[in-house]
Amino acid sequence: MTYGDEVGGGPRPALVPYTLPERPRAAVLVLHGGRAEGLEPPPRWNLPGARMRPFVRAIGRATAGHGVALAGVRYRHRGWNGDREDAARDALRALDALRQRAGEVPVVLVGHSMGGRAALRVAGHPLVGAVVGLAPWCPADEPVGHLVGRRLVLLHGDRDRVTDPAGSLTLAARARAAGALACHLVVPGGDHAMLRGAGTWHALTARLVAGLLRLGPLPPEVAGALAAPEAEEP
Repeated sequence: MTYGDEVGGGPRPALVPYTLPERPRAAVLVLHGGRAEGLEPPPRWNLPGARMRPFVRAIGRATAGHGVALAGVRYRHRGWNGDREDAARDALRALDALRQRAGEVPVVLVGHSMGGRAALRVAGHPLVGAVVGLAPWCPADEPVGHLVGRRLVLLHGDRDRVTDPAGSLTLAARARAAGALACHLVVPGGDHAMLRGAGTWHALTARLVAGLLRLGPLPPEVAGALAAPEAEEP
């Protein structure tokens, strides 16, 4: 996939701004879930999109006053659709639109389910420094070579029956081997919709985003996992 392809393509903009300071210092891009297959556009009332609204509010509170732009991605299709990778292409269009609006600012991607897969797939974009994956869809053959130097935190509930929690664990390990700084966290009792213990999901995600933007401390286990290895003495 080429970064910057299809810029301006599609009938509607891919970037959906929620908060856009005049001179942003950083940005957070939120990607909701979808389906494996589906060429129809998301409906006006879209449950996966609605599920991310509390996350947007929590992230907004955690980053308020720090010049952080907050935006979402508008998909042209409900599904990933195999080799079309539609959600990832829309994520790239949104990132390039964000670059035009906000400039060269560090970006944290927050993606749920299919949106988590899209976030991981486009994390090689020059603006992206970190990804928070919420119950991400992580197929066994998902590429990881482009994740070198990126910081990844993957959260998965142990009661998820839609996307495989083991897939997140495996991808985190593969990403570390490829040169990423990756961490995997289990949300006890968490389901795919993130409705069980919803407050925990929201608060932890907001804390992770703030920490990844260096606006506050990361949870100790995450900070340790994401610490860059010290260079060996010559």
